This record gives sequence, C-alpha cells and structure tokens, in this order.
Amino acid sequence: MTRHLLSSDDLTSAQQASIIARAVHVKKDRREHALTLEGRSVAMIFEKPSTRTRVSFEVAVSELGGHPLVLKPDEVQLGRGETIPDTARILSRFCDAIVIRTFAQHRLTALAEAASIPVVNALSDEEHPCQALADVMTIGERFDDLSSVRLCYLGDGNNVCHSLLLAGAKAGLERVDVASPPGYEPDAAVVARAQAIGEETGTVIAVSSEPAAAARGAHVVYTDVWASMGRESEREERLARFRGFAVSSAIMASAAPGAIAMHCLPAHRGEEIDAEVIDGPASAVWDQAENRLHTAKAVLEWVLSS
Repeated sequence: MTRHLLSSDDLTSAQQASIIARAVHVKKDRREHALTLEGRSVAMIFEKPSTRTRVSFEVAVSELGGHPLVLKPDEVQLGRGETIPDTARILSRFCDAIVIRTFAQHRLTALAEAASIPVVNALSDEEHPCQALADVMTIGERFDDLSSVRLCYLGDGNNVCHSLLLAGAKAGLERVDVASPPGYEPDAAVVARAQAIGEETGTVIAVSSEPAAAARGAHVVYTDVWASMGRESEREERLARFRGFAVSSAIMASAAPGAIAMHCLPAHRGEEIDAEVIDGPASAVWDQAENRLHTAKAVLEWVLSS
C-alpha cells in the first residue's frame, strides 16, 4: 500500500514517534545510512517560494544517496496545461516519490489519489506536517517527558498551527494552548480532531483570545508570521489586530522556568517575536530549523519503506 503524508493526522501516534526517533538517530551522524535512497529519484514541486523546506528535502535526498529533481511552477504544467491526475500518473512512471509545496489541500489529495508513488505535503494552505515533526523533535530534545510539556502557540491559526495541534496531541503533550485574535482562530474541525486525539493521549487542547493567560506557565512558546504567503495584502490590518500576541520578553518571563521560544521562520523581529527572544538564550529556533533536515530524511525513508 502506498504511503502518503498529506496531514499530520495521516500518522498514528506510534508512527509519528517512530519517524522522530529515526530523525534523532540520523542526526547523530549525517553520513550514516547515506545510501538508503540509492537509485531512487524524488520529484520536488515548489509552487510557493521556499528556503528551509526546499533545502532540507533536497539535501536529505542527496545525503541518502537519491536524486532530487526540483520542479518550479514555470517548469511543470500542474493543473494548467495538464491535469493534476495526469501529472501524478506521469511522475509515478519516472520517480519514486513526490514532495510538493502547494496551495489548497485538494491539490494534494488529487495528486495522491492518482499517484502510485508516495506524496509528501511540504506545505499547503491547510497544513505543514513536516514542520510539526521537526517541532516535536525539537521539544523532545529539550524536555525528557513530553507528557509534562505545555505548549503555547500565539498568533494566526494557520497551517502551522493546525499541524502543531494534531502533532502535539499525538505526541501526548500535557497541553496545547492556542491564543489568536477573534476571527483568526484555527479551523474548528482541526481543533475538534486534535481534542479527540487528546482524549486518547491525555493532551488538553484549548483555544482562546488571551495570549497572556495561554503563555503563563508554558514550557514552549511558539509563533509564526502574522501575514503568511498570500496574505500580504492584509499585512497592515493584521499588524493592528495581532498587537499583543507577540512572543515578547514579558511573555517569556511569564512562562515556566527554562521555557523555550520556537518559530518556524522566516521571522519578523519586532512584530510577532522580539529580537532579544529569537536571538537570546531561550531560543530553540535554529535547532528547530536544522531538524527539518533530519525529519525530512526520516519521512522519506518512511514513505518509501512501504
């Protein structure tokens, strides 16, 4: 059976833990098991600009002995001159897996339904499962017992927030609190699903519009940009609406002793996070970014092992 990773909810708690454990293992020696993708080619479609996602996956494929084939929007006819299912069928004849950074989730679904090879969501408007895997890995590096970790996410209830809710619940964190301005909360269906997972794993999921209360006593304080790709026209309005939701020095002071700050990048210092926080001793942002590489390797091995 072909394995796809389109959503954080495509993984069971055990599968998520196994992928992260593998990432921890390969991080110890980047050249170990370097040929697990030997003789394999991975098509990488980037319909949105990318730094960490493209570099992490391209390096991951190369270091595992495979061939990364990067395809930009002007180099493929995905959904324009050629239907998405037809592109999936063709790439399935040429390659061993597809990694795609795209827009609406239905484009991923259409690709996966027609493909006979694994499809990995490298970011969509609805989710960012690969980021969430790196996030949980980073938290696990800093805290021995995930079941006692309280994670607070401040800001836009976007794709990163959605995957973090699902992955956090599957990891069995103590709590995942999201605080967003009214009208910018995460999707209610995703919240409900995360709460259902939490009932099985012991994770409390809560959404509010109170950033100070959500961050109080948290072990991890997480944020993302307030105006993501495609939202640039809303920038000024969002800056006004999100004021008070920044990961500031004051917010970090109210968190638990030894709390860490996380950001999926790129960051706008002085907006959603203070410079002294992201560049200070509490920051886990650079470990978090590096772990995108190691989790990318583990994800590729997992989908191709089917």
